[in-house]
Amino acid sequence: MWGPRQPGQRWWQRAMRRRLPVLGWLPRYSLTCLRLDVTAGITVGLTVVPQALAYAEVAGLPVQYGLYSSFVGCFVYCLLGTAKDVTLGPTAIMSLLVSSYTFHDPTYAVLLAFLSGCIQLAMGLLHLGFLLDFVSCPVIKGFTSAASITISFNQVKNILGLQGIPRQFFLQVYETLRRIGETRSAPSLHPCCTQVLPDSPPFAPGFQCCSLPSARNALVVLAAGLVAYSFQVSGSQPLMLTGSVPRGLPPFDPPPFSKAVPNGTVPFGRMVQDMGAGLAVVPLVGVLETVAIAKAFASQNDYRIDANQELLAMGTANLLGSFFSSYPITGSFGRTAVNAQTGPQCTLVLLSLAYLTSLFCYIPKAALAAVIISAVIPMFDARIFRTLWRVKRLDLIPLCVTFLLCFWEVQYGIMAGVLVSGILLLYSVARPPIKVLEQGVLLVQPGSSLHFPAADHLQDIIRDRALAASPPRSVILDCHHVSTIDYTAVVGLAELLQDLHKHGISLVFCSLQDPVLRALLAADLEGFRHFPSWEEAGEAAMRHTHGCWQAGAPREPGE
Repeated sequence: MWGPRQPGQRWWQRAMRRRLPVLGWLPRYSLTCLRLDVTAGITVGLTVVPQALAYAEVAGLPVQYGLYSSFVGCFVYCLLGTAKDVTLGPTAIMSLLVSSYTFHDPTYAVLLAFLSGCIQLAMGLLHLGFLLDFVSCPVIKGFTSAASITISFNQVKNILGLQGIPRQFFLQVYETLRRIGETRSAPSLHPCCTQVLPDSPPFAPGFQCCSLPSARNALVVLAAGLVAYSFQVSGSQPLMLTGSVPRGLPPFDPPPFSKAVPNGTVPFGRMVQDMGAGLAVVPLVGVLETVAIAKAFASQNDYRIDANQELLAMGTANLLGSFFSSYPITGSFGRTAVNAQTGPQCTLVLLSLAYLTSLFCYIPKAALAAVIISAVIPMFDARIFRTLWRVKRLDLIPLCVTFLLCFWEVQYGIMAGVLVSGILLLYSVARPPIKVLEQGVLLVQPGSSLHFPAADHLQDIIRDRALAASPPRSVILDCHHVSTIDYTAVVGLAELLQDLHKHGISLVFCSLQDPVLRALLAADLEGFRHFPSWEEAGEAAMRHTHGCWQAGAPREPGE
């Protein structure tokens, strides 16, 4: 959270501070902070307006929906969010997902925002934030890198002035290459004249909020609009323009729960069915993106975040935003890097909606395409492949699976990546590292906790090594790395004790942690013996083995 817990607070005060983080920082807010936030907010606002227009284009929606999605989340997150640096709004990745699941229809997009908000709210209330930990970094990197390529190539048609290009990536590539001879020269030259610098790294040292690159998108769009306006005045317009944008704020209306079509009405149930996997993918990716940004900036600026509270903040922002015709929103890396508070940014968006929409019609689509491409290029992380090759090559599997399948369909890529990561995780549980040393006795050291998938594996290793020795050797199970054990593993150890006992082989335990010791004692295993260290266990095992071979007896008296 943003501040330490104050001593002497009552439970309801602590609950209020936890659910309304604004109560933690607002009493300490000063005029100096306000001046800095106004400056930063205006700078981010100059970035937000052209990006909002461009991201609506990615989502396949009229450009005003990008602006509608840019102000409600700011106000809500200011009150409920736990990361003081994060800004919410439309982003490239979320716009790509909206395009995939809403069929370029604003009615579906607004309903998706409402349902995503409900799902995120429910996850927050049920404290399901821990589920986000099961989406590994290779899956996220694979998805964002594929999204960078997909979104960039999706804008090539606007730069070349092509129309009727399909949405699916492979068909898009084929049709673009096939029809490249139809390129309109003016749109293709336009983005070259309005080149946009790539986004600055989010954590660049000495980053200045008021630097020229921060407002470069606004300058590019302004310059492109002037060029288009000059063509319009001269009576010829070779550029593809954004078109007219409705003026004024969106009405406060509940999200649509049905859709009127020429031959009837599409009911709510059918709309939900049409969106399909989007109802799981969109809320999950939205929260993942926001939490990833929040964690990064929380670490840099020395404060803590609460994943469950982030779910509540995101859910509330999307739910309320749907009443203002917003499509699903999430945290933005580029705008968060400016370290802005939300008030001035939202105000600038509202002013744009109120007074500037009549000017947006002159913005060329090629200029918005250049803004989008410059924003998403840094999302492609080519170094991650080399890094994983050096660190852990097995992690390349979920990375490559996610990366490749996302070009087919985004949901398949994410689900396949999570599934592969889960299989690798389960494999490490089912086949924990087990070290076996021969020191007169067999010293067996499991490298992690013992759960039911690993029970048979451990039994097979101990039984095979113990019986293969000549003469058969006693076994010491060193459990200093085993912090937990489940019932199936306990049953497996009971069977192993009995099996080795039949062959006159002793099995003793050492270095048991308290939870494991309690579980084994509660199971009342026959012949169970344990010692504080493996040296003591080794002495007991050697005495047992020596006594058994001298007396020919299968078990040792005493102990």
